[in-house]
Amino acid sequence: MEELSKSKIQGGFMAKGKDVRITVILECTCCVRNGVNKVSTGISRYITEKNRHNTPNRLELRKFCPFCYKHTIHEEIKK
Repeated sequence: MEELSKSKIQGGFMAKGKDVRITVILECTCCVRNGVNKVSTGISRYITEKNRHNTPNRLELRKFCPFCYKHTIHEEIKK
């Protein structure tokens, strides 16, 4: 019986739940708050993935914003 269940697990017969890794969009907080520079229009956005179980809260990372010309905090937004 044990050998049968091990082979099922290794063979991929187990049912998978919801996807653990989800795709999220990170948006620059400075561009949104202050408005974008008059010279260049746009808002810096990055696409990345996060593990839903390890990080249930919104993700915040320091990334480079080409519109602000500096490293700023980028927060997760809804799709």
